[in-house]
Amino acid sequence: MAKKTLPFTKQQLEEIIRQYPTPFHIYDEAAIRKNARQLLAAFSWAPRFKEYFAIKATPNPVILKFLREEGIGADCSSLPELLLAEMAGITGEDIMFSSNDTPAAEFQAARKMGAIINLDDISHIDYLEKHAGIPEIISFRYNPGPLMKNGNTIIGYPEEAKYGLTKEQILQAYPIMKGKGVKRFGIHTMVISNELNADSFIATADMMFDLIVELKKNLEIDIEFVNFGGGIGIPYKPEQEPVDLAYVGQGIKKSYEEKITANGLQPLRIAMECGRMITGPYGYLVATVLHKKEIYKNYVGLDACMTNLMRPALYGAYHHITVVGKEGLPLDHVYDVTGSLCENNDKFAVDRQLPAIEIGDRVVIHDAGAHGFAMGFNYNGKLRSAELLLKADGGVELIRRAETIADYFATLDVPATGLQAAATKSQNNL
Repeated sequence: MAKKTLPFTKQQLEEIIRQYPTPFHIYDEAAIRKNARQLLAAFSWAPRFKEYFAIKATPNPVILKFLREEGIGADCSSLPELLLAEMAGITGEDIMFSSNDTPAAEFQAARKMGAIINLDDISHIDYLEKHAGIPEIISFRYNPGPLMKNGNTIIGYPEEAKYGLTKEQILQAYPIMKGKGVKRFGIHTMVISNELNADSFIATADMMFDLIVELKKNLEIDIEFVNFGGGIGIPYKPEQEPVDLAYVGQGIKKSYEEKITANGLQPLRIAMECGRMITGPYGYLVATVLHKKEIYKNYVGLDACMTNLMRPALYGAYHHITVVGKEGLPLDHVYDVTGSLCENNDKFAVDRQLPAIEIGDRVVIHDAGAHGFAMGFNYNGKLRSAELLLKADGGVELIRRAETIADYFATLDVPATGLQAAATKSQNNL
């Protein structure tokens, strides 16, 4: 079982809150670093293994910087994500640019930065050539379609997903690029997300290794690297087990030896682009109970809402909740834990068994280190909260300040209304 613990005591949390009011996200640097090292160790056998951290999971340059110190690159899908990577000192082929429906300016930026471009469609060949030129190295994203029999809650069935090239298109695309002077080739896929079945990742490797062998035998295309994407899930529920990374690494090694080494195609580089798995379990949304409501059901209202963490509303996702200081009390009350948006799905938990909760209690929502802050938004005029880092030395660093009302109005080009001045005055009076 994945025991849900906190990296701070109640007293330590109260000291943090005195300086940084709730709600906020806080990330455990030491645990994230350790987690990253475990992934790298599982693939230490692989020639020049590379993990490209999926920036979309946790887009903060401070986190990207210490992941870079661990030898990790960046998976980017937009211009701002490319710039975040650059801020963190991640450059060149340590960046994988995988996007879809991509604007010309973003291909141009990726080319200028020397990132590896991973094309999502065969039609993008002409678009890339016209707007940014053909690079020396190129990758394509493969969508296996109905070959994958099992769907995934987040991605769905591959044949219904908007991503990637079909097998027929893959076999067309590489010769086209070779004819345009491309010297180096990679291939990519991502067909599952938040998956806990370790054998799924080994099956993906089997599929991709077979395709690489076919590309060599039939088309004389030498693949330099294969990127298996991300998709490694985390145990959101206490009764779930984390993916055994060592098992996955050894399973893929066995397949590599049987398919790649046996066909003389080594040293094929292996890459992944995990995001959730790296930071997800070690980020926490901290909130305070503002209200209790007892009508047809019992509700606990927080100062956080789904603008801080929308996964429960979007997917019906489970996030474990700890009422700080009451960990040892019986779970003898049933609550819906809610936010303040004008949306009835603004709930972190429905019919959750928790200890008796009082106004002022501190609530910690677990496993919010990925796709938490990143998916925030401003509906109802809600402001994005702060991000904090619990540093490896035990200190706490503000790595993104909370938004202000002035920030909210900053993009409104209506100076005559005096919105900026009024917003600043209002914020100062709070």
